[in-house]
Order: sequence, then structure tokens, then C-alpha cells
Amino acid sequence: MNNPGERLTYLGLRLATYGVVLVIGYILADIIWHGIPALNWAFLSTPPQQSGGAGGILPAIVGTFYLVSGTLLVALPLGIGGALYLSEYATRNRLTMAIRLAISTLAGVPSIVFGLFGLGLFVIFCNFGASILAGALTLACMVLPTIIVACEEALLAVPQGLRSSSLALGATKWQTIRTNVLPYSLPGMLTGTILAIGRAAGETAPILLTAAAFFLPRLPGSIFDQVMALPYHLYILATQHPEAEKVRPMQYATALVLLLLVLGITMGATILRSKFRKKYRW
Repeated sequence: MNNPGERLTYLGLRLATYGVVLVIGYILADIIWHGIPALNWAFLSTPPQQSGGAGGILPAIVGTFYLVSGTLLVALPLGIGGALYLSEYATRNRLTMAIRLAISTLAGVPSIVFGLFGLGLFVIFCNFGASILAGALTLACMVLPTIIVACEEALLAVPQGLRSSSLALGATKWQTIRTNVLPYSLPGMLTGTILAIGRAAGETAPILLTAAAFFLPRLPGSIFDQVMALPYHLYILATQHPEAEKVRPMQYATALVLLLLVLGITMGATILRSKFRKKYRW
């Protein structure tokens, strides 16, 4: 690296990276520092009181878990199926090019647009009402493009030789995909799933219009019930509560719980991805 311009570029990129890390580190440290004192078992295991200004956040934790689980149950099979079609079966023509363009476009659509879409389709037209089902379907539509793109890239990364050797031995196309392609692409697919989990768990706008309740001190009884959710609960505490300073510790504790929930799910998926990566190597 003797070129002065190259050294300057390297230094600039390094400083930019350190700056991003410092900002993220400061935000995490601030949330942890102010959130831990308010975090205790009663806060995690009891329902809210006084319109969310006191008590705990158990319904919000359970509601967030239900929404994320429902989102993955819907989006993951559809995402993997769509990626399989695009990478293994579809030919390059105008239709597939239009599909890929639509997927890329949808991946960049703001979340509030998906919220309005879910409100019109699932809440009103399908008559699901504001419910777990409507919220999960809306979040599934939102994260589906991310999952499709990640899964397709993972499938395309599998060497063509694995497909050719399996077909040469007399296996059908589906047998080849099921036994030779899917297992080796699972680590990459899980990467897309991790990104989808993080986005689904932290979004406020879609569930604001389709699923979330301002104050609901009970657990949902069915998928047609409204739920509290951590992102929306945090938004209410930070912007809408009349005594914002009084509930400041609850704001930090709720943010910390949301971070830990996403971190726990992400770590679980990452461990699973590492196991698949060690088992299936080419």
C-alpha cells in the first residue's frame, strides 16, 4: 500500500467504520446503562397497569413473539418456494425479469406502505380485523422480498457440479434439489431469515395499523385477537405518554428487552446456521 491515494482511501474507510461502531456502541451502552436498573422479574412477568405507565410488559413480549413466529411460518415457506422457482425452474425471460424487478422494488418499499396494504387487504377486505393474523400476514409480505433474494443467492452459490453429478446418476430434478442443493444452501437461507427476524421484530408502522393495541393487560386467546407488541409499546411510552419523564426507565427497559429478544432469536439462528455450515461443505 505505497500509493498515497490508496492509503488515504484505506484510512478514510477505516475511520468511517470506527465511527459507525462507536455510534452503535454508544447507543447500546446508553440503553444497557439506563435499562438494567429498571429490569427485573416483575417487569418481565406482569401485565401493564395505568395505561402502560406502570407494571410490566409480559403481554408485549408474548405479542411480539406471536407476531414474529406467525411471520416466519408464512414468509419462510413462500420465500424458499419462490427462490427455488426462480433459481431452479424458471427460464430467463421477460416474466422472470419482471418478477425479479418487482421483488427488488418491494424490498425497498417503506414499512408504512405495507401497513396500509395490510389494513386494506387483511383487516378490512378479508375481515380479519386488527389481529395477530392480520399483523403476521402484513409483516410476512414485508419481509418476503428479503427472504426470496437471500434464498435465491444461497441456491445460486451451490456449485453446478453437485446438480450435474446427481442428475447423471439418474436422480430426478426434485431429488437433486432436495438432497444436493437445499442442504448446502441452508446456511445462506438462514442468513436471510435472520435479517427478516430482525426487521419483523422491530417494525412499528405495519403492526400499528393491523395488530397492535395501545393497552391490553391480558394475553391473546386466539390469532384473531389484538396484541401488545414491544416496538409499539416503546413508541407509545416515548412519544404519547403524558408523563414521559416518569416512564423513562420503562422506555429504556423495554428497548433493552426488545434488543435481547432479537439478539436471542438471532443467536439461535446463527448457531443453527453454523451447524449446517459445518455439516454441509463442498
